[in-house]
Amino acid sequence: MPIVVDIDVMLAKRKMSVGELAERVGITPANLAVLKNGRAKAVRFATLAALCEALDCQPGDLLRREAEVAAGADSAQAVNAAG
Repeated sequence: MPIVVDIDVMLAKRKMSVGELAERVGITPANLAVLKNGRAKAVRFATLAALCEALDCQPGDLLRREAEVAAGADSAQAVNAAG
């Protein structure tokens, strides 16, 4: 997934536990762990805003985009080189 969630970085900077953040935001620690570990498929803006408020940060401090290497592109290059 090209979007990386850096909640763990902000938790460390704020010296806050996952449980404390979950309580402040109003979500379960399990749901916060899903988001933190990059397994979430979506996040509500209200949740993102609550996370930012609790961590005193901006959305860009929690989310970043990483380049994704396309497996299909490598295969296409191999086919083009062979043909």
